[in-house]
Amino acid sequence: MFPLMKQTIVATLLALYALSSGHAQGIDFFHGTWPEAQAKAKAEQKLIFVDAYASWCGPCKRMAAQVFPDPQVGNYFNANFICLKIDMEKPENREFAGKYPVSAYPTLLVLDGEGRVVLKQVGAMNADGLIAFGQKAQGKQDNSPDFEKGYAEGNRDPEFLLGYVRALNRANKPSLKITNAYLGGQKDLTTPFNLKFILEGAVEADSRVFDLLLQYRERIAAQEGEQAVQTRISQACQATVKKAVEFRSKDLLEEAKRKMQAGMPERAGSFALDADLNYFAATKDPAAYLKTAQAYQKKEIGKNAARLHDLVVVLLRAFPTDADVLAQAEKWATSAAQTGGLPEYYLTLAEVYKRRGKIDKARAAAEKAREAAKGSESGIDQKVDYFLQSLG
Repeated sequence: MFPLMKQTIVATLLALYALSSGHAQGIDFFHGTWPEAQAKAKAEQKLIFVDAYASWCGPCKRMAAQVFPDPQVGNYFNANFICLKIDMEKPENREFAGKYPVSAYPTLLVLDGEGRVVLKQVGAMNADGLIAFGQKAQGKQDNSPDFEKGYAEGNRDPEFLLGYVRALNRANKPSLKITNAYLGGQKDLTTPFNLKFILEGAVEADSRVFDLLLQYRERIAAQEGEQAVQTRISQACQATVKKAVEFRSKDLLEEAKRKMQAGMPERAGSFALDADLNYFAATKDPAAYLKTAQAYQKKEIGKNAARLHDLVVVLLRAFPTDADVLAQAEKWATSAAQTGGLPEYYLTLAEVYKRRGKIDKARAAAEKAREAAKGSESGIDQKVDYFLQSLG
């Protein structure tokens, strides 16, 4: 069976960009002690994410190498959690391991500032799975209804309002109305508290608050950290791309790209290509999509087999039957298979041949996948057999 990728188009292409350009941020793990992490979580009103691992654990190493560096994972976890890596077998972590015993590695924990377990997962996950895990944990801690009640009763204390906006953001609920109402009544937006409010409230690039974030960026970065500002800019621009797709708005798409250019020019080019790919896939415009994909390949990927293969899979997900897209996919899949030589690359090439009606070539490529997998425990034989049966 053709192995469809589980990542979304956006996440896949951002990961490709990060690998090619060296700009991947990934999760920024806290290097303090457990009590210090608890204090930080309470102060910032965040949950704590813990990667409970062992140094000899293979799946732990794979997550550390492939999942935690993912820019989408980093954007989400850096904004919403205090993140810790704890080697459960080191003597200095004996107290933590005794309080939170684990039976297998990795074990992923989400705890609150008091140390209560919110959610627990045993075993490794991919990038999408880890983000979903974090979202589930945050969903269990949605305290925005409590703030909503207080707001309805007339509470307008600034700290309360900041907490309300933060709670709404973490629950993925609209917060701009509250932010705009507060900032609209402020005479001096440059106080430390108001700068913090601007950073928390700038959740969409197509907003006045985001413009304030750019206007006072240096002051906010000096106070809250450059990483926090970059994470917010990236998330806000991605949110506006999502709106552009939802409303089929080219104007919003272009605004998101302009705002990324203004806020993070070093990433603007790749962000624009990624945004266009996402938009043209959603709006079913194969010609524009293909032109953008070709530009992406030329600028970011070159002949790298792994990235070419991933791009082919993205193409096939976006336009599985378009003749021009399939023709380009065949060229890139052939290059990936010949250069990389991995069985899954040949199986992807076989799928492209099948969709183009080249059944004999599809069968031959599938057999090459079987041959390339000899001596491994990849389970490719079953996939090849299934694929060959689908050819009739």
